[in-house]
Amino acid sequence: MSRAMNIGLPEADVAAICQKAGVRISDIETLPSGGTHLVCVTSEGAEDMRGKLKGHLIEGRVKRFAFYHLRHS
Repeated sequence: MSRAMNIGLPEADVAAICQKAGVRISDIETLPSGGTHLVCVTSEGAEDMRGKLKGHLIEGRVKRFAFYHLRHS
């Protein structure tokens, strides 16, 4: 199962819910259309969050902001 999901809640709310549940976050970002893209460290954490947030999950593809990775030489 994927560790990533899109949630129809603000980033701060998602982070607080993860913290309260003891689920570690690998990556979190706000979506351009609202909501949050969340990647949990473990698949077990992701499964837990899907259960807790099932009423807020966004199905299908969503537009995300472009990611720029700075390479160090």
